[in-house]
Amino acid sequence: MTRVAVVGVNNIGKIHCATYSKLQGVELVAVCDLVRERADQVAQLYHAKAYDDVEHLLASEEVDIVSVATSGEEGGSQHFAPTMVAIRAGVDVLVEKPLSNRLDEAKEMVESAAKKGVRLACNLNHRFTPAAHRARELILQGQLGALLFANMRLTIRNGREQGPWTHMRALHTHSIDVLRFFAGDIRRVQAFMTKAPGRSTWSTASVNLEFASGAVGHLTGSWDMSMKHPIEFCEVAGDKGRIVVENAYESMTFYPHDSDETTAFRNPIFGGIGQFNDTFQVRLGRFVEQVREKADPDEIEGSGKEALAALAVVEAAIESHRRNGAVVDVTSL
Repeated sequence: MTRVAVVGVNNIGKIHCATYSKLQGVELVAVCDLVRERADQVAQLYHAKAYDDVEHLLASEEVDIVSVATSGEEGGSQHFAPTMVAIRAGVDVLVEKPLSNRLDEAKEMVESAAKKGVRLACNLNHRFTPAAHRARELILQGQLGALLFANMRLTIRNGREQGPWTHMRALHTHSIDVLRFFAGDIRRVQAFMTKAPGRSTWSTASVNLEFASGAVGHLTGSWDMSMKHPIEFCEVAGDKGRIVVENAYESMTFYPHDSDETTAFRNPIFGGIGQFNDTFQVRLGRFVEQVREKADPDEIEGSGKEALAALAVVEAAIESHRRNGAVVDVTSL
């Protein structure tokens, strides 16, 4: 039995709790929240123990995994402290994205986990869909040939106004991670951003990308779009073919350059994903599997290291915009 504790049980944390409770061979033994009443309510629902202090929880319970689902400013300012407590205790950790809203904290988390031999993962659930994995298989098989470009569009409606960079830090770890999952490391970026009327955050962004392989790409991101239409679109092309993944899990289509025939894989065929929240079960379930298998920390899929790499690209885009669209080397940060 894999014993799990969830830290932060408001909104996304409740999804973590519900997900772990459905996974075979997993016991949700404890929940923790600074709001004790909230922790008590969720603990009662899942017959777990409630805590309002992570150190007390880990001193009192035998736990295999800590799932950090706290939030804070820009979606990640409350991730660092509980994650570091778990790392120091030698407990494997899965953290919500972004790893942190501060690059220095994210670096410290990754470095500390590596030194301690702790498995550190991030909820980069967009890459864990069957559609994404089928697309990556085609890329690794060489069906696209030499990669030429990778483009991503992720647009939703979100009214949060926590600061100028909230849209970039809270959302686009996902976008960049998907692009990296398909096309590899990103070397340089150039970004331009704008604000919708009445907004204080840079709510729409256009980011040019240069991959380490020499391929190029683009990210269009916005918090100003309707949720009634497809919110996510990813296109990757090489000199032999092109793939398109729509809405993370709904479909993946392969377009070979030398044939009129296309191959489409749609969600009913994939199975297991009925709605976006089902991606949590796939992602969290995979981390549980890797912990049970005692996977090497360097082999963790959707690792803290990969989340850090995505965050570095986001920070480079922010720096580029600050510098009036100057090209920024990601490795310089």
